[in-house]
Amino acid sequence: MLNFSFTKQFLIWGTVVLGLLFAMPNAFYTRVETHNDAVAIIEGGQSNDALAADAAQWPGFLPSGLVNLGLDLRGGAHLLVEVQLADVQATYLEGFWPNVRDALAAERDTIGFVTRDDSPADELRVRISQQAGAARALEIVRGLGQPVTSLTGAAGSNLDVSINGPVLTVKLSAAEIAAMNDRTMAQTLEIVRRRIDESGTREPTIQRQGSDRVLIQVPGVGSAQEVIDLIGTTAQLTFNAVLGSTTDPGQSPGTGNILAPDAENEGVFYILEKRSVVTGEDLENAQLDFDQNGAPAVAFRFNTSAARDFGDYTLENIGSLFAIVLDGEVISAPRINSHIPGGSGIISGSFSVEEATNLAILLRAGALPADLTVLEERTVGPELGQDSIDAGKVACIVAGIAILVFMVLSYGLFGVFANIALIINVGLIFGLLSIIGATLTLPGIAGIVLTIGMAVDANVIIFERIREELKSAKGAARAVELGYEKALSSIVDANITTFMTAVILFVFGSGPVSGFAVTLGFGILTSVFTAIFVTRSLIAIYFARARPKTIEV
Repeated sequence: MLNFSFTKQFLIWGTVVLGLLFAMPNAFYTRVETHNDAVAIIEGGQSNDALAADAAQWPGFLPSGLVNLGLDLRGGAHLLVEVQLADVQATYLEGFWPNVRDALAAERDTIGFVTRDDSPADELRVRISQQAGAARALEIVRGLGQPVTSLTGAAGSNLDVSINGPVLTVKLSAAEIAAMNDRTMAQTLEIVRRRIDESGTREPTIQRQGSDRVLIQVPGVGSAQEVIDLIGTTAQLTFNAVLGSTTDPGQSPGTGNILAPDAENEGVFYILEKRSVVTGEDLENAQLDFDQNGAPAVAFRFNTSAARDFGDYTLENIGSLFAIVLDGEVISAPRINSHIPGGSGIISGSFSVEEATNLAILLRAGALPADLTVLEERTVGPELGQDSIDAGKVACIVAGIAILVFMVLSYGLFGVFANIALIINVGLIFGLLSIIGATLTLPGIAGIVLTIGMAVDANVIIFERIREELKSAKGAARAVELGYEKALSSIVDANITTFMTAVILFVFGSGPVSGFAVTLGFGILTSVFTAIFVTRSLIAIYFARARPKTIEV
């Protein structure tokens, strides 16, 4: 067994070299991170000498994956927000009223006139003038219902309609509310993730908490307010026709119109058609640009269908004002000077470069389906994160030195072999973490420290078995072979049970617990590999070169 073939030795040390190669960028963390950020910007279409210099800080042919540092190591923002799900339900019922009105108006002879009564936000109350047509009105409104798009309520309607005298009450069914809440939460998570990812932050943690809350942890930002400013805006973008302007905030805009304030000029209000020509949902792309005066702006492009509608409108309304409305405020009201057939344009205003960039991010990511209320916010300073890193380094170094000294004093030359394998083991852990882009947290460092202690367990078992075999075996080489053979089952059994624990922690845990489980699981895999293969390979090389007749373990 000590006569390793060339192929086996090549595979063992090839794996070691490859793992250490992927771990190497972490030794030059700042340079590699600067390189990665510059490359990402260049691939996005921007390029200049400063970016090229940053990209040249690390050779492109070498691996550039890094172990991302978690919030407790790098500093950053921690937020817990609540999604206002009730607003989504109220908005749906508000938008459903025209459908009810039109459907009932089609049978005015039977039902009479249709009006809307005041009602709570989660209800829609409709009054008919001819109570004799109540049954028919109930039938018509129920017919407007749609099957619930969820597994739990696929057989039911999304509406719960009842009638009391001449008044119909329309509510969302329980199954529809559950399905709508799930859709809203999923959409919110995705949009928040896209907004944060596009801002360039590394490895944010975005998780659903309970039925209506989202946990957001963003490493590397200066304050929680930066994240709030990025995700807290709903970014509802619409393009509306301008009917006029006024300085009277109480002026009635008229039926089918809305009154929207000017974002730049306080006290000025625009009267707009409520019906939008196109909306932000029709945007295909939005990015930072500069207008004809060199001021920061946002260039946008519509999809094919919206581009056609936009082009037709501009052709028919040359000379008219056209409002760009963001979250209920008119951020720009340019005059249509010519036909715009391409479906693209530019949003200009009193933007800074940062504001224009954030607006482009918001528009690309899409509008949040509901408002977010911040329940908890916390900023972890980078100094605290650096203290954690320094403390983790000290713990790893102290544990490592203590184990190295113990192994050499206990097992002599064989202890040196175990120490080499231990150093390789730590490198392989970081190599695996870098390959998958894992996030290292403070509990993750604890997992590495624990792995350092566990890594020598297998070697201790093997060396103790070799000591026993030296008392009865015929030679040193045979004692080593028997030691590895008889220790193998104990090593595998012990590490399988620990690995199962790590898997359970990863599956059922979250956040720091999950980070601890990842480093522990990888540490078990690498420690078994280094103990069974790397250490034995070193011993085999030693026997092949020195050919000792006796050994001291």
